[in-house]
Amino acid sequence: MAEPITGISSMATRRVLAELVSRYERETGKRVAIEAVGGVDAARRVRAGEPFDLVALAQDVMIQLGAEGFLLSGNTVCLVRSAMALAVPAGTPRPDIGDGEAVKAVVAAARSVGYSTGPSGTHLLEVAKSWGLDPDGDAPRFVQAKPGVPVAALVARGEAEIGVQQLSEFLDQPGIAIVGLVPPPLQSVTTFSIGVGAKSARVEDAVALIAFLTGPETAETKRRFGMEPA
Repeated sequence: MAEPITGISSMATRRVLAELVSRYERETGKRVAIEAVGGVDAARRVRAGEPFDLVALAQDVMIQLGAEGFLLSGNTVCLVRSAMALAVPAGTPRPDIGDGEAVKAVVAAARSVGYSTGPSGTHLLEVAKSWGLDPDGDAPRFVQAKPGVPVAALVARGEAEIGVQQLSEFLDQPGIAIVGLVPPPLQSVTTFSIGVGAKSARVEDAVALIAFLTGPETAETKRRFGMEPA
């Protein structure tokens, strides 16, 4: 039996990729194995030379990897766009996040704020600093989820009073309630891209899978997982 098409992705796209890959396997008979890890770890492993056929990470990281020669030139395309949301523990009051000032007040008043190692977490910290908050000096209150751990887990366990991450990471997670998409300036839509690894031994198969994953027939699945087709 042929070896599977291999890939690595960040946690943010793991569920939508898992469902679409399963469909692709049924339709083509080909096997695919995409490992989902924290985005920082994924980029590190690609740079370390692991020979993945596919790489799916935040667009800015993919641009860097391409410039550094770790992706095959001319084959990287946008996969999905993912907006940020705020969640609280299930059964607790849902705060008002109707506008920028309201969500600023919620973040400033929260006893603990969960955030990720990915682009949503980076953006949260930048906005918090622009609001006059000090995430570095107030580290015990700003709780970063470990790589590969969803912010939803911190919220569900009571380690974070509120959590901010991509909506797709909160959907169907136990123990939390999604308050809604956050407004600007806290809102930042992350684009995730997918491309062929520079060390791929199955470039043709990888390109065919990318074409499927970015095709119009995948739009409904992406929306169901809280993302928009890119």
